[in-house]
Order: sequence, then structure tokens, then C-alpha cells
Amino acid sequence: MKILGNSLHIAKSGKLIAKGKQTPIAGAIVFDSKKKKIGKINTVFGPTKSPYISINLFKSTNKEKIMKNQGEKLFVSTDKKRKRGKNHGRRRIKRKN
Repeated sequence: MKILGNSLHIAKSGKLIAKGKQTPIAGAIVFDSKKKKIGKINTVFGPTKSPYISINLFKSTNKEKIMKNQGEKLFVSTDKKRKRGKNHGRRRIKRKN
């Protein structure tokens, strides 16, 4: 796991906004300081050296707990496995007319 940055606040849309130290990969899983999954990266915006990161929180994540720990370090997974689409890997059959 790599350090993502620090949490700032929860926006009105329900997304957690964080200030990053580097540009992360969109869709990566985000963990709190206790190594518990809290959400997925949605959008990265702002300057590339220290971007702002919008994180979609999981339903099981306690928003009040995150608000109390404002400024806490967040981590991002370094796993490069990606989910494949529904039809990925299937052969296409060419039909003769």
C-alpha cells in the first residue's frame, strides 16, 4: 500500500475529499489508517503535484467517524489487477453468409 494523502472533508454529495501527495489511479481502493477499506477513487482534480481526490465511500463506512478523524492519512492499494468486462476473453465467431 502507498500513502494517498490526508482526508479533508465530506462534500454535500457524500463523497470524501482528500488532498493527495501524488496522482493516483482512478478506481483504486482507499484504506484508512487502520487498513480498513473505506471507498474507491472517483475523480482526481487540481494540480498534478498535489491533487484533490474525490472518493466514493462504501455503504458500510461510518461517515461520522471519518469526520472526527479529519486530516487522517489515507492509503491506496498498489494492486494492479483490474476487473474485466462481461464479454472479455470470449472469442468472436465469424459467420459465413
